[in-house]
Amino acid sequence: MGLISNGSTIFDNGSMASGFGGSMTFIKKLTASSSATLSFVDGTDGVVLDDTYKEYYFTFNNMHPDASDAQFAFQVSVNGGGSYGVAITSSAIEAYHGGVQYGGNNDLAQSTNLQFITNTVYHLRAEESANGTLQLFNPSSTTFVKHFMSRASRMNNTNFIEHLHAGYVNSTSAVDAIQFKFTAGNISTGDICLYGIA
Repeated sequence: MGLISNGSTIFDNGSMASGFGGSMTFIKKLTASSSATLSFVDGTDGVVLDDTYKEYYFTFNNMHPDASDAQFAFQVSVNGGGSYGVAITSSAIEAYHGGVQYGGNNDLAQSTNLQFITNTVYHLRAEESANGTLQLFNPSSTTFVKHFMSRASRMNNTNFIEHLHAGYVNSTSAVDAIQFKFTAGNISTGDICLYGIA
């Protein structure tokens, strides 16, 4: 079934019509099974994270920790995954039933710490997990810093919370790897897919 607006076909059979934006290409899916980390490293296991695409798009589904007080987070590398923890500056907003607030505990100011995507996802309830997306813009640039945006949702003690983060990796070196993890324990279950956007 297609999507038609004002007589113009926008989507048809899952494909976007020309003139309405770039195409999205599936690159790699990683599935957690009590995994300490899930890492996408350019040139490893079919992963592309270079100048092939100007934007890279990650989806994460049902990320569930195996430890208490675990926040879902990421870090990037500029040396092929040899080390992670490039300085990031970011801001955070949380929306929940009853309000919206600045997530001051989740932003970074020129920090090499983990960049949170969510607050705590509890492991005791099987139905609690983190889901969302992360966009990384022009990671192969050796001229500009690398901007990113994430949007995630989680259920916490019957309260649905949405997290929005945006910022930049403060490096003019090419980002060629990204690693996802929980701040405590392992990733019990969940999968992350990587796409390139032309």
